[in-house]
Amino acid sequence: MDKIIIQPQDFDLTTEVNLTKGDDSDIGAVVSFVGTVRDLDNESITKMTLEHYPQMTEKALVSIANQAHQRWQLGNITIIHRIGDLSVNDQIVLVITTSKHRKSAFESCEFIMDYLKTQAPFWKKEHTEDSSKWVESKTTDEDQSDSWD
Repeated sequence: MDKIIIQPQDFDLTTEVNLTKGDDSDIGAVVSFVGTVRDLDNESITKMTLEHYPQMTEKALVSIANQAHQRWQLGNITIIHRIGDLSVNDQIVLVITTSKHRKSAFESCEFIMDYLKTQAPFWKKEHTEDSSKWVESKTTDEDQSDSWD
């Protein structure tokens, strides 16, 4: 069963991997991705604020997981995305995919992250010592997402 959660609390990778894999003896591959808050290239972030549109965001994440299931033979998927104020090195997002074979697990995990970056209604605001600004989507993220079409 897939697990999709949006929460302010941190998550534990080992716990979530074990819960996602479960007791399924057919699973031969578990792939995970953890995204973290990082500093900007030219200045330090004091915090990052993540906001979302609740009902619309959950619906988008379910749709992304369903699309992954349609493209690959997968077991369970876990998507956990944090919201609220986060500091540098804090975990933001976790994606876990399970499959009989590693190729499906790797590709589906990458697909989910690419679609999360472009299809899920999250908004990031970066705060530095001198200013705060909303993060705009990057052309490279759009190009990567489009490459799956």
